[in-house]
Amino acid sequence: MISIGKNLSELERCHQNLDLVLDCYLNAIRNASNYAIELDPQITSRHREYLNSLAERVAQGQSGEVTDSRATLRGLLRDYRDKAAQYLSDLRDQLAGTARALQEITDAMTQNDDDHESQLRAAVLRLRDIAGAAQNGMAESLASAVNTIEQSLEQIRKKNQMTVSQFLTEIRVLHQRIDALEAAASIDDLTKLFNRAEIEDRIRSLAGSYCILLVKACGLRVTVVNFSREVAAELTAAFTKRLKNSLPEQCVIGRWAEEDFIAILRTSKSDTINHGKFIAEHLGGSYACLHQGKTVRPVLRLRVGVVDSNGDKPERALEKIAEFMQ
Repeated sequence: MISIGKNLSELERCHQNLDLVLDCYLNAIRNASNYAIELDPQITSRHREYLNSLAERVAQGQSGEVTDSRATLRGLLRDYRDKAAQYLSDLRDQLAGTARALQEITDAMTQNDDDHESQLRAAVLRLRDIAGAAQNGMAESLASAVNTIEQSLEQIRKKNQMTVSQFLTEIRVLHQRIDALEAAASIDDLTKLFNRAEIEDRIRSLAGSYCILLVKACGLRVTVVNFSREVAAELTAAFTKRLKNSLPEQCVIGRWAEEDFIAILRTSKSDTINHGKFIAEHLGGSYACLHQGKTVRPVLRLRVGVVDSNGDKPERALEKIAEFMQ
């Protein structure tokens, strides 16, 4: 016989485990909010606001909210990482500019000090000569004045040397911070694409056989209208990363227009067609993006084509690309 009491106990343990897992998940979200690295106050406060709002929705325990929260949390963390990388990159540029300015000041001070010191010491020598040729009373006064000037000159020289030394120390510290920031702010290069002019130059310089894969990603403009340019930019970055991961590493990828992408491959036409089929089947559809702290799912509809060089002149390949992208 089936023990109802035993089954109820197991069911109760299952509910307790589920409550425990949900509580741990909520704590993880709240900890991500509490321990977020402080950047610009507006950026950090908004990030924390979105995470706390997400925790409140998850705390309701509805299965739909918990399921959607996975993509939302991932998107929030990715968005904050990108903002942190950009913040560090801007700070790095500012530090680099400060270091250059300090270096220029130091160089100018060093050069001017040498010139001024030479002129002043030459003037002191002339004064000594004058003091030597002067009458007794005048000679003592001039000699005293010359000694005072020389002592002051030596004090100024030492003070300037200390200032230059401090500047050099500050420059070294700034360069160390710049190096650290460059390592911390290394943004993924996957989203950096050649523009249309660069792609056209590449095609005109190609020799031998090659294929051009054309991808029209319809939906980017609609995403701007339905959501925002920020969401469209996130969608473009996500699609670009998937596109790069779907193609050979050595291929050249460019953005022909807002919704038009091009890849130049040194592969056969059949292999290029296979790449195009894979992209059409796997890269289209909905993408999880962030909009005001919530997950939205804009959709991309892909149209793929292939241009084979086939011994044609580069201008003919460019004409075929323009026809496809219309």
